Amino acid sequence: MTSANDRSRSRLLIVANAPSPNTAKLAQATLAGAAEVAEIGARFLPPLSASAADVLAAQAIIIGTTENFGYMSGQIKDFFERIYYPCLEKTNAMPWALYVRAGKDGAGTLRGVQSIAAGMRWRIMQKPLLLQGEWQENFPEECRALGKTVAAALAAGLF
Repeated sequence: MTSANDRSRSRLLIVANAPSPNTAKLAQATLAGAAEVAEIGARFLPPLSASAADVLAAQAIIIGTTENFGYMSGQIKDFFERIYYPCLEKTNAMPWALYVRAGKDGAGTLRGVQSIAAGMRWRIMQKPLLLQGEWQENFPEECRALGKTVAAALAAGLF
């Protein structure tokens, strides 16, 4: 699950922590939704594989994280720590979206990711998708819709 469409056309980067089969379904569904928009190349990278160069090459980013101890996953935090300064002045107003797989309320996770993105001066594309509580079979479909919506907005020139 490393790419959809031609990497040379990758405009949408999906960086998501997927430590379980269910969270892998969320990342795959997000990528599949984005791939439905032919004009937009999309690629998925695990957070430990994603670099500042990947972010700089993208026109938008979707972050996917689990809620771990009331905060974003350590891998997503590591990703942000590695890309923050190299991307800080070069990605102003980067369109971004977020999904959170939260076992509890997700508030700390949302606050943490949104705080970092605000510090980077990224521009949120839509309200974060909070997949809360026990696993529900519709969660992957919600992620697919997120990927497709973000890709369609890029294709339409809205961001």
